[in-house]
Amino acid sequence: MKYLVLLCMITVSLVIPQKIAAQAHAIIAEDAKLIKIADNFEFTEGPAVDSRGNVYFTDQPNDQILKLSVGGELEVFLTPSGRSNGLYFDTKDNLYACADALGQIWKIDANKNIQVLLKDFQGKRLNGPNDLWIDPKGGIYFTDPFYQRSYWEHTSPYLSSENVYYLSPKGTTKIVATGLDQPNGIIGTPDGSLLYVADIGRQLTYNYQIGTNGNLSNQKLFVAMGSDGMTIDEQGNVYLTGDGVSVFDSTAKKIEHIKIDEPWTANVTFGGPDRDILFITASKAIYRLAMKVKGN
Repeated sequence: MKYLVLLCMITVSLVIPQKIAAQAHAIIAEDAKLIKIADNFEFTEGPAVDSRGNVYFTDQPNDQILKLSVGGELEVFLTPSGRSNGLYFDTKDNLYACADALGQIWKIDANKNIQVLLKDFQGKRLNGPNDLWIDPKGGIYFTDPFYQRSYWEHTSPYLSSENVYYLSPKGTTKIVATGLDQPNGIIGTPDGSLLYVADIGRQLTYNYQIGTNGNLSNQKLFVAMGSDGMTIDEQGNVYLTGDGVSVFDSTAKKIEHIKIDEPWTANVTFGGPDRDILFITASKAIYRLAMKVKGN
């Protein structure tokens, strides 16, 4: 097994801060430095924050979910993890995971008990749930693109289209957005009125109005840029990833670009006790950056 990780409760040492270019920033804290927390992973993804501000993220090739505590301690939370990709917490601190290896959606409680919420759609296995967001009612929106994985035995998708799905609080599942090449990053507004979805295949990001019963309508192009993962802050700014982190206000005006010295920036979330630290998963590493704004 590659990279046997022995991280149980290791205090993380900070690695070479990167100075943010000197200029006036609307959303980045004054004199903030981009800090690499650790870089001994194979590919980091799916950061999510619990109610205390602890950040969980995945190292998918090594089949692990890791926990970075508010005190800076790093530990393996769960392995094997179904080679989970996207993660998200509900209001009761249950962790939801896109278990990519199995084409499933998992719910994981604080004691690491796993409940499989979804394993197929209309009798067919999902292609590979990638990212998810939980709405204020407890419904789950998730993207299901097809990315050929080295650990899969199959080489073609189980489902002919790559869609956005909605898993209702009652357990029913339906397609809510289709006609996309490779839906990937996804995030909704805290009031549950608007959903952002990145079609990384076409390098476009859309927003949708969220209606009753989880239905989506009024698809609009937000920006001509795709994204692997995304988050949103208290001002409604949307953070897209890939080449570092690009930030757009709610009118789609680009207001910031955070350069990350890594081949690929996969995902991003706000964490810490006050939700004012941006955590960024990028290639083999995870970073943090102090912000003026807070996440939701």
